[in-house]
Amino acid sequence: MHAHVILAAGQGTRMKSRLPKVLHPLLGKPMLAYAVETALALEPQRLVVVVGHGAEQVMEVLKAYPVEVAVQEEQLGTAHALLQAEALLKDFPGPTLVTQGDTPLLHPETLRDLLERVEEGAGMALLTVELEDPTGYGRILRQGEEVLGSVEEKDASPEVKAIREVNAGAYAFDGFLFQALKEVRNENAAREYYLPDLIAIYRAKGRKVVAVKGVVEEALGVNTREELARVEGVLLSALRREWMRKGVRMILPESIYLEASVELAPDVTLWPGVVLKGKTRIGEGAEVGPYAVLEDTLLEPGARVLAHTVAQGAVIGRGADAGPFARLRPGAVLREGAHVGNFVEVKNSLLHPGVKAGHLAYLGDAEVGEGTNIGAGVITANYDGKRKHRTFIGKGAFIGSNSVLVAPVRVGDGAMVGAGSVITHDVPEDALAIARERQRNLEGYARRKREGD
Repeated sequence: MHAHVILAAGQGTRMKSRLPKVLHPLLGKPMLAYAVETALALEPQRLVVVVGHGAEQVMEVLKAYPVEVAVQEEQLGTAHALLQAEALLKDFPGPTLVTQGDTPLLHPETLRDLLERVEEGAGMALLTVELEDPTGYGRILRQGEEVLGSVEEKDASPEVKAIREVNAGAYAFDGFLFQALKEVRNENAAREYYLPDLIAIYRAKGRKVVAVKGVVEEALGVNTREELARVEGVLLSALRREWMRKGVRMILPESIYLEASVELAPDVTLWPGVVLKGKTRIGEGAEVGPYAVLEDTLLEPGARVLAHTVAQGAVIGRGADAGPFARLRPGAVLREGAHVGNFVEVKNSLLHPGVKAGHLAYLGDAEVGEGTNIGAGVITANYDGKRKHRTFIGKGAFIGSNSVLVAPVRVGDGAMVGAGSVITHDVPEDALAIARERQRNLEGYARRKREGD
């Protein structure tokens, strides 16, 4: 039984952004969500997030999680931020885990190690890592597992500067925590209250402080855009490896972007530059071509998306294909064996099995029957300036090139529409509709025009 406090109040000025630092996205999810989900994996009795900069925006994101929120009105340092949780946890006996909202790579197992050390009798346990270049970090002084102190870079002697073990910013504390926080002073250049000062306070009270050494990669924090990209790279590499182990073929995997919410089946093939976002699901044997972007899209087994296609909120059925250079907007549904070719846009439309729209068409708010052929340049004119209307095209119909179907309109089964027609009335089954001016040839007109008529 433990409490967990996540410190997420910082402004993150080095991000050079109006967005609060902890809300910057990593693989489509706010950075803070990783810290919250890691905390929840340990099933704390109480989970408190301390917010400050951009509090309203941060609290909006936190509504999705079972957390309590404390507000740090002024950002006066990490110890001051933690003290803001006292009102919510004053009757909680401990132990209490404390992590940062900007360290999204921490694993639950690592935090469990910190908890166990406090449960075994330590007053305070802190996570440390060993850096190749520890410049700028406070150095950890220790004797065996026991921590003697933390020395800031500016106060360190050459011998201390040679130490490479640094504080990673994750802690576990016993029930003395909030009493100890009130003894932290702000006698430093920034006039802020810092958590590492608790090391000396705990030791002065005869309470043991121990270090748990972690993996450098796991403790990476985010303070700059470069660090954000580095952390995202770590998450992305792990995600790619996981899917390849499950049978996904990735050609040039380092070029493929996908989010944790995406689901892939065995024998899926992803070509270079593919982007998979949101709740995209790709079925067995489906293929996604180079530089295609899929968001919240379902590919059923055996479906194919060709190069440079963009699909959002679409469904592509078994054996159906789209692209290259197709655009499928929300509500586009391609049933089994349907084909949508280059520069075809489909929006909120159902294409039944075997429909073919090979090139240069717009199908919006339409239903197209099985086996129908849509010629080049066909448009369903679905918007009258105020409202959207639907177009219904039956089975086995043939819509000639460069035709406009002005909705609301129906084209019956087996009907044909002559090329270049503007259809404003329903077309019966098996009829031919031609809606264009009859061609006239004016003999000699062109010659007379050239000769100065």
